[in-house]
Amino acid sequence: MQVENSALARAREYETKQQKLRDAAVFPIFHLRSPAGWINDPNGFSLYEGEYHLFFQYHPYSAEWGPMHWGHAKTRDFVQWEYLPAAMAPDQDYDCEGCFSGSAIQDGDRHILAYTSVCFEKQEDGRTKVCQTQSIAAGDGYNYSKQNGNPVIGAGQLPAGSDPENFRDPKLWKENDIYYIIAGSQDRDKTGRILKYASRDLIHWTFEGILFRTTEKIGRMWECPDYFKLRDKQVLLISPQDMQAKGLEYHCGNGSVYFTGYEENGAFIEESRGCMDFGTDFYAPQTLLTGDGRRIMIAWMQSWDIQNYPPEFEWRGMMTFPRELSLQGHTIRQAPAREIEQFRKNKVRYDNFCLKEKTCFADIRGRVIDLTVQIKKINCSSVEIRLAKGGGHYISIEYDAAKKTIIFDRKYAQCIRDIVNERKLNLNPDRDTVTMRILMDLYSVEIFFNEGEKTLTSLFFMDLQHDDIEFIPYGGSCVLDIEKWDINI
Repeated sequence: MQVENSALARAREYETKQQKLRDAAVFPIFHLRSPAGWINDPNGFSLYEGEYHLFFQYHPYSAEWGPMHWGHAKTRDFVQWEYLPAAMAPDQDYDCEGCFSGSAIQDGDRHILAYTSVCFEKQEDGRTKVCQTQSIAAGDGYNYSKQNGNPVIGAGQLPAGSDPENFRDPKLWKENDIYYIIAGSQDRDKTGRILKYASRDLIHWTFEGILFRTTEKIGRMWECPDYFKLRDKQVLLISPQDMQAKGLEYHCGNGSVYFTGYEENGAFIEESRGCMDFGTDFYAPQTLLTGDGRRIMIAWMQSWDIQNYPPEFEWRGMMTFPRELSLQGHTIRQAPAREIEQFRKNKVRYDNFCLKEKTCFADIRGRVIDLTVQIKKINCSSVEIRLAKGGGHYISIEYDAAKKTIIFDRKYAQCIRDIVNERKLNLNPDRDTVTMRILMDLYSVEIFFNEGEKTLTSLFFMDLQHDDIEFIPYGGSCVLDIEKWDINI
């Protein structure tokens, strides 16, 4: 299969040149990042011919969002990524304004991509309107061709009341020889819903109905749906735009929400819901099923409204480290993909350390680490952990013992922009210990509380030599178990 068009060939040539020019750039060590220019949502996260492929929204020509291509990488271990040439460029009449987000499956020996094709349509009054439709491409893991007859699902297949300008992000799967797609949609009353379609040939699609909507408003447009089973429950992920904060559960702006439940008569029935991540730098999660049966999730590690990359960085965008999902009751738990453990070196451990005053350990420091801290026998008002500390700068994780609340704060992390720096979350009030597993790379921290019951993801950009770690009790003492590993790729 050959590259069919000059737009894609040009993108591939450009990204190859940029990679060579940027060999001296300091990139994150174990997170997938932009090969050139800008990236956002993960796309097409899938197992194909024994390797895990990830595509992503991609504008190679600048560090700002632009006409969306599909970038491409693959891995065998979720840690070491091989960057492949761009898979798609906006080069057809129906997708000339962008190849937006979507998904992928292996079907026989073909790798099938489903994506949102975007163009502008001229109206009778002379104005132009965004047109979002769903299209299909197929390939061999390296080169991909867009299907004849695209787009395969258009505005004519939307139910009454739909907004055709907000219809995107198809999630594709195959079941009993039938292909299914669900896609995010918005009513004209500005509420989100998930639509379902079916096909026997990937060309002719029929509308199956509204898979899910809620009686109360959860943001506006529901983007990037995913749909899968965890144990005996059906799980639906959505990423709503323009959410309103609700207690400590959601922050304003774009967030990610999970629902657990079951499907009945073609509709998803909700039993529970929760926030997917409590940080500000987490959006558009997508999952795959591994060969050994694990459900792995990856997300864009950024927020649309908070862009705090240093101006000298000529690239923008990273993904979270892939996470294993499990279900305990109705709660989704998350843990770093176990493959990271193959790359851990230089173990340091302290058991039953009585923390009575501000303490730094000479052998517990670093910016590329896997750190687990258990706080127990808590006889103080709060406990703070300061990471990436140096020159008066740090990021902070503080546990308020009375309120059973975590306060994360990055206001001292050398960023002088007016951005959201603080997030809070409540922990299980019935527990008398707190466990934090902290996965830190050069520019990011991902924190897994109490065996992944809740998570918090944040970017931070500080001088790389700032690598001290400090533990501080306030108003008393506590006991710590600490285990730290360096990550060595």
